[in-house]
Amino acid sequence: MKKHRVIVWFRQDLRLHDNEALTDALKNGEEVLPVYVFDERVFKGQTRFGFPKTGKYRCQFIIESVRDLRENLRKLGSDLYIRIGKPEEEIFEIARTAKSSWVFCNRERTEEEVEVQDALERKLWSVGQEVRFSRGKMLYYTADLPFPVTHTPDIFTHFRKEVEKFVPIREVLPTPTKEDFQTVSIDLPLGDIPSIKDFEHEPFTPDTRSVIPFKGGETEGLKRLQYYLWDSDLVQNYKETRNGLMGGDYSSKFSPWLSQGCLSPKMIYAEIKRYEQERTKNESTYWLFFELLWRDFFRLMGKKYENKIFQKSGTKGTLTHDLKNDPQLLQVWIEGRTGVPFIDANMRELSQTGFMSNRGRQNVASFLVKDLTVNWQMGADYFESMLLDYDPCSNYGNWNYVAGVGSDPRENRYFNILAQAKKYDPKGQYVKLWLPELANLPSDIIHRPDIISAKQESALGFHLGEHYPKSMVNTERWV
Repeated sequence: MKKHRVIVWFRQDLRLHDNEALTDALKNGEEVLPVYVFDERVFKGQTRFGFPKTGKYRCQFIIESVRDLRENLRKLGSDLYIRIGKPEEEIFEIARTAKSSWVFCNRERTEEEVEVQDALERKLWSVGQEVRFSRGKMLYYTADLPFPVTHTPDIFTHFRKEVEKFVPIREVLPTPTKEDFQTVSIDLPLGDIPSIKDFEHEPFTPDTRSVIPFKGGETEGLKRLQYYLWDSDLVQNYKETRNGLMGGDYSSKFSPWLSQGCLSPKMIYAEIKRYEQERTKNESTYWLFFELLWRDFFRLMGKKYENKIFQKSGTKGTLTHDLKNDPQLLQVWIEGRTGVPFIDANMRELSQTGFMSNRGRQNVASFLVKDLTVNWQMGADYFESMLLDYDPCSNYGNWNYVAGVGSDPRENRYFNILAQAKKYDPKGQYVKLWLPELANLPSDIIHRPDIISAKQESALGFHLGEHYPKSMVNTERWV
């Protein structure tokens, strides 16, 4: 029997399509109150090493996503109640005032999010209400997996082989319609959508060099899915182009919308399968699914190992004593002043746009950990602050992997930065885009300005150490 009034708490699931918490709320309640809370600890707090917990790029993206969600709900005759504060307090107050029966939400699994949902649950119990949890982030349902979460294979390949051919992916849940919503009979203030100024960020103009003009929201996420598959057929060449560095077409760029739940991984999968049936099926269409598998794998590692993914010894429990907390080295890396052009270009792209290619992320992480021997947690912390597509399990899972304390089956994985630069930026176009001070350097030295001769310096009017820093490491190690 339907309860009179229920709340659906939107979290990292800012969409109407394939939203299990919303679907359950509409199924079990006559009146549904959609709520989003800007958690002041997330939007105004700091990471463990003192960075803004939510940097300006992701902050803006989330605000846009919330605005889009409200607009889409209004089209259905509903609305979104917006609050700024602590979710366990704000939602409890709405629940107490509205005399609702249940709060529906998608369950989160990492420590800070778990503490919030547990605190809310305790408060609701005190007034005879309860939280009803759903799942919303993964491609697979944990109940469908052939193993309990605690027995998830620690190696991605083993995980993939156990699930991809044997576990069906469930159908996408339908998007609600106007008929699904009943007029709410209680008068509650809706609340205003904040600006990034409310979270102590200055407004900014997007950098024209950004790979694409990222804009938050389900509407934009679905547009990107439509473009990458159906409008452009770019998915047909994804495997060959995915390691690119420049422009919007080298990879799907779905990750920012996935991280905030503006796009459902099941929706992407369903569209890939439809594309394979109607147009073509090849290694590239499979590879996009393969990347979704990686997201599930890292989330399962987060569920299995809990806080270990954030600890220095990682999921392996391997303490790396040689890695140091060095704020000065970290700052040079952050500012793109290491004197290694491929590293500096990637870091400047991140600082100017909130985005960096997957290839770039692997290289800058390896350089920080393996070449500068800086504690990987400091790099992960900075990424947490800056990335548009930050997701706790994916971010820390990848840093565990690169640092050698995670699920990488290969011991002492190391990136030869010079070889990587020459392979993925052979003419130095990417470097020149983000390091204009190197624009006149010829392609044979663009990735190693430390070998420039005095004659070349004079001819080019370029002086190493003045116009661009000398390398912090001896680049001969990569030759």
